[in-house]
Order: sequence, then C-alpha cells, then structure tokens
Amino acid sequence: MMPMKWVSILLLLELGCYFSCGSCGKVLVWPAEYSHWINMKTILEELVQRGHEVVVLTSSASILVDPNKTSTIKFEIYPTSFSKDGIKSAFKKVVNSWAYDMPKNSFFAYYSKLQDALWEYFDIFEKLCEDVVFNKELMKKLQESRFDVVFTDAVGLCGELLAEILKAPLVYSIRGSLGSTFEKYAGGLPLPPSYVPVILSELSDQMTFMERVKNMIHVLYFDFWCQFLNEKKWDQFYSEALGRPAKIYELMGKADFWLIRTYWDFQFPHPILPNFEFVGGLHCKPAKPLPKEMEEFVQSSGENGVVVFTLGSMVSNMPEERANVIASALAQIPQKVLWRFDGKKPDTLGANTRLYKWIPQNDLLGHPKTKAFITHGGTNGIYEAIYHGVPMVGIPLFLDQPDNIAHMQAKGAAVRVDFETMSSSDLLNALKTVINDPSYKEKAMKLRAIQRDQPMKPLDRAVFWIEFVMRHKGAKHLRPASHGLTLLQYHSLDVIGFLLACVAAALWLITQCCLCCCRLFSKAGKKEKRH
Repeated sequence: MMPMKWVSILLLLELGCYFSCGSCGKVLVWPAEYSHWINMKTILEELVQRGHEVVVLTSSASILVDPNKTSTIKFEIYPTSFSKDGIKSAFKKVVNSWAYDMPKNSFFAYYSKLQDALWEYFDIFEKLCEDVVFNKELMKKLQESRFDVVFTDAVGLCGELLAEILKAPLVYSIRGSLGSTFEKYAGGLPLPPSYVPVILSELSDQMTFMERVKNMIHVLYFDFWCQFLNEKKWDQFYSEALGRPAKIYELMGKADFWLIRTYWDFQFPHPILPNFEFVGGLHCKPAKPLPKEMEEFVQSSGENGVVVFTLGSMVSNMPEERANVIASALAQIPQKVLWRFDGKKPDTLGANTRLYKWIPQNDLLGHPKTKAFITHGGTNGIYEAIYHGVPMVGIPLFLDQPDNIAHMQAKGAAVRVDFETMSSSDLLNALKTVINDPSYKEKAMKLRAIQRDQPMKPLDRAVFWIEFVMRHKGAKHLRPASHGLTLLQYHSLDVIGFLLACVAAALWLITQCCLCCCRLFSKAGKKEKRH
C-alpha cells in the first residue's frame, strides 16, 4: 500500500491544480501544420503545465503532429484517406506553386492564380474535416467528452464547425497568410485603408497618395472580387454537416477570442477589439548551446562572425540557377554561413558556407557571433530575430512574407531582395549593408527592447485568455455588436440615407412654404393695385 505521506502529497497536488487553473478545463485542439503547429504546441504545453487536459485531434497522416513522441498532450487520431507522404506532397505542391510559379507582372493574373492555389490548399482541410465530422463514432466520443473550449488556427478550417457541433466556446490562433482577411471579414476587426496596409499590398502605414490608391484597389478587389476560399463550397459543406443552412464566415465570426501572433514591435498601430489580443513572440526563448561540430564552425569565424540562412521548412526544389546565384554571393563575404538547404549542392558554394538539412535556428540567432539572418520572412523566424536583436536580409517567397519583410524594412531592421530577379551582387550588397551599417543592428536591438518590455509575457497572455474563456463559458460580452449588422447598418448608410431624406424633406417643405408665401404676397399686392 502507498504510504499515507505520498497519498497526502498527491491529494495536495490535485487540489493545487484544481484551484490554480480554475477547475482544470478540457481543451480540444484542431491543429494546422508547419510553423502554425509550432506556435500552437508552445501554448498547449503551457496549458498542460497548468493542469488542463489537452486533446489534439490529428489525422493519421499529420506531418508534424507526431502522437508517437512522448508528450503530456493527448492525441485523438482519426483515419483519413491521405497518407503522410501524400499530404506532405500536396502541401509542398501548393507551396512551391506559390513560391516559384506566381506571375508577378500582372495584378489580376497573380491574384487569380493565388486564389486557385489557396482553394487547392483549403481543399485538403475540407477532406480532413469530412473525415472527422462524418465519423459518427468519433463525434459521439467528442460530444461525450464535454470540452470547455475548442482551440484552433484560423488557416486550418474546421475548428469553428467542431465548436458549433460540440457547443463549445471557440478561440482562434492566427497569423497566417490570410491573417488580416479572416480578422476583418470573420472577426469584424476595423482596418481603415487610409493608414492600415492591406495584406499582400507590401505597404507601410506611412503611405503617399498613390500608395493609398494602391491600398484602396486591394481593398476593393478583396471585398468584391477575390475570394481566398471557396465560400460557396464551404457553406454547402458546413450546411450539410450541421443539417441546416450555415455560412463559414458566420461560424468563424462566433469565435469568442482571437490570439494574434504579432505585436507592436512587428505590427503597425491600428484599431483593435476587446476580443483580440496580440501575443507575438510567444514561442521565443533564450538560446541553448549549439551542437559541438556546429559550435566549432561558428567559433572558427573569428571576429567576422556568422550569417544564418534559411527559407523555411515548407519550400523545396529551389531552382539550381537560383541556388548558384545565392551560393556565389555567400562565398564573397568574410563571415561563415550556415545555410539550411535540402537539394543538389550548388556548384558555386564557397568554403565559408556549410549546408544543413536542419539547423537550430533560435539557438543560432541567439549566438553572440551571429551578424545577420537571411530569411524568407516567416513570422516565427522574424520574431526569433527580433527577440535576439539580429538584422535581416529578406527574400520573401509567397503570401504574407513580402508584407512581413516590408514591416521590417519600414522599421529599419531589414533589407529586401527579390528571389526571382536578384543577382549575386544584389544579395552581396544587401548583406554588406545590414552587417556593416550599424543602424540596422541598432533598429533590431530597439525592436528587441520593445518585444521584451511587456507587463506580461506573450505566452502567459495567450494562456490567460484561453483560461478566461473556459472560466466564463465563452466571452460573448467582448464580441462587438457589429457581427449582427448588415453592411448598410455597419457603415450607417441607412441612417445617413434617412437623415439625407429628412434634410431633403425639410428643404422641400421650406421651399414650398416660401413659394406659398410668395404667392400670397403676390395676390395681396394685386388686390391693393385694384383698389
């Protein structure tokens, strides 16, 4: 039998858990893949540390969500017709299409192809969603579990449908390629185009007249023409799953809270709603020691230091010609280079450059010898560079990455080069600029100071709001009434029309009175002349 001392300790631990986390709730997670999962996992691990039960609903073909690894997070695995290689191939195909095949010279051709690629991307999630919601045995199990909240990434559609079926509050995590699109159309976030740059516009908040014209064209295009997802198809699917008419943006708009993975070190100031919270950099942490071989290579750089280079985990099959252009530029700098690269070794690779299929990015960026970071502009990588105060050279490839680099350019911490058109000298000059011009390091350190100077850590803030939603069975009191208004009502066009009609009626009445008075005076004048 267990000694009474240990029984008492266990009881105290359980009671501590009960009171410390507000009855220790149950969290159902609908995850996204790649960098989105990295952010989610950071939050989930913290929720588990605080005593909550976290269940991740993941397919048997998930790329990064590995239920076989030892973890305190629980996994509910559902069968799917996708294989792991098949779903990875599908994602890679879409991403490589975004990165390399988009027509850059034509506005309409670019967005038309972008829309097709995005629809193909969301088709993957639709199939995964079908595998869950039409699995009667699984759905019965989920309903019996009585989850306190559904936590999901907005770019991995289906979480809102699960929340609706399970009648559970919904919390979004978002900073994907469609960030401001979902925030605006589903979340109701007001984003005035006069000073808030629209996603994919690559503008800052300091716009000239012609830049504001460009921004407005983007707004009108997204509002009235381009659809990032096939709304008709998703509305039909959600209606079938719920057994009643449903619209995807209406279900997304029911979200109790939105956790936005940026902060004012990254974002330009703009209006915010009570059910939105910025938690950018929540995954950032101090650097750990490097592997021995890598540390020796870094130390061999001497006073020149090193450059860290990665274009992310999703992009592969870089054209050989582009790889050689990049390698040639890197060979001409005095710094040592650690390049995350998976492909044929470039012919122009210099002795100062080492290729790795994987690098400990955060630990390298936090190393005192790191002088610059060459990045595709993913939010996670940019935040790690901000956290460690490292200036950047941006080579954006698709979706929100050009906007992310534009933000860093506007804040003075990055230089941008174009992947398709840059020459070796372009990349070389960009590197020399951010390494040798002290202003870039100074601006990066300023962003670092802003990021770290917060009353509450981003991760703690994210977890607080998820627990808040669980404690209060939702957060409908924070949702603005705008969700219940039509477009005419939201912009007060009906009120303006009514007031204009009142003014017009008053002017007409005054005019008629004046005309009537004129006629009376005229008649009176004629009578006096007769007498």
